[in-house]
Amino acid sequence: MHYIKKNYFVGFIRKVYAIVTLQLMVTMVFVVLFTFVPPIRYFANEHSWIMIIAAVTSFVFMFALTCFESLRRTYPWNVVLLTFFVSASCMAGCSITFHSGDTVALAIGITTLVVFALTLFAFQTKIDFTVCNGVLFVAIIILMVFGIMCIFIMNRVRHIILHLVYASLGAFLFCLYIVMDTQMIIGGSHKYAISPEEYVFAALTLYMDIINLFMYILMIARLSK
Repeated sequence: MHYIKKNYFVGFIRKVYAIVTLQLMVTMVFVVLFTFVPPIRYFANEHSWIMIIAAVTSFVFMFALTCFESLRRTYPWNVVLLTFFVSASCMAGCSITFHSGDTVALAIGITTLVVFALTLFAFQTKIDFTVCNGVLFVAIIILMVFGIMCIFIMNRVRHIILHLVYASLGAFLFCLYIVMDTQMIIGGSHKYAISPEEYVFAALTLYMDIINLFMYILMIARLSK
């Protein structure tokens, strides 16, 4: 029985990481198109409503997945909601049109290395990060308020410094989220874990952690120049 249960969880972990890998590959296609294809880059810059629609769609789909447990556990609704990551990919693509190709490439490289290192750490460490869920949620709310305050800072030097602090804090928080969500996926001796039936929710959660980390690292790379 223990052997069967172990294989069941191994299958769940493989399924989650296979989905996340596919999502990131599709997102990479969007990033390359929006960064290195001038007509697409120009069109996205001139039509900001695309990013707004993508952002709203992403929020609605993620809200549905988070708040309605039956949807994320029921086939085919969970698979339908899984397609929301296309909106997130489009949103990421539109966001990077304001950055140079070198900056985007640097952010991708740093994000890849950081995610790989954090994943290894989450699998190896004996520290249980799943108990920090509530604290991290409060920290994200505080970060959002801080980000809104930064918008109204008119002094250019202070504006850059505060945005750099904001981006650094955001990157740090999502590093913690990646570790926590990875531990919730692998389960084991950790206090909290995601049910194998919620593989779609697990994949989307980890995917959004990585995308958010990438966006904050991209902001740091741009501001550092």
